[in-house]
Amino acid sequence: MTKQSEPSEIADTSSLKDADWAEINKLKRAHELGGDRALHLACKELSSKDPIRYFRIMAAYFPGRVAEMLKDAMAEAGLTLEDIREMLRRAESPARDQ
Repeated sequence: MTKQSEPSEIADTSSLKDADWAEINKLKRAHELGGDRALHLACKELSSKDPIRYFRIMAAYFPGRVAEMLKDAMAEAGLTLEDIREMLRRAESPARDQ
């Protein structure tokens, strides 16, 4: 018998798109049918198939944990929040289209 824990609740739905919800339903179904192991395998497949969608879904379930992981990764790369803001400003600048 497969050990099955209770699935986590979504903490923040604000950044989820319709396709994310469809994927969340697939993940829930995998968990219902095969327990934690099936959910783990489905998440692993999603992360390799569509890492951006996987990231959005994980951030919806675990916003605090994902934010901390991002901060840690940025620190390891030597980036600050101001560096990211500057990159966004440059990317949105009309001068880049000339």
